[in-house]
Amino acid sequence: MTEAHDTYKSIYQNLIDAGCDESITEKCMLLVKEERIFDMLPILANHRKHLLDSVHKGQKQIDCLDYLIYSLKKQK
Repeated sequence: MTEAHDTYKSIYQNLIDAGCDESITEKCMLLVKEERIFDMLPILANHRKHLLDSVHKGQKQIDCLDYLIYSLKKQK
């Protein structure tokens, strides 16, 4: 029983560390309790996509700032 509890706690902590909101975390933990762990995969893949989209958006913003900084320095 301890091993199952440790696995449950580990999955929960991993979801939190991955930035999953309360809704996603609750859905996933319910699936864990129901021993339907593989049904979490589409939920996790969707969350991963959203995280990657935000990384790409941030990278575009950084690129714009870098270009602006470059342009301003070039005008000196």
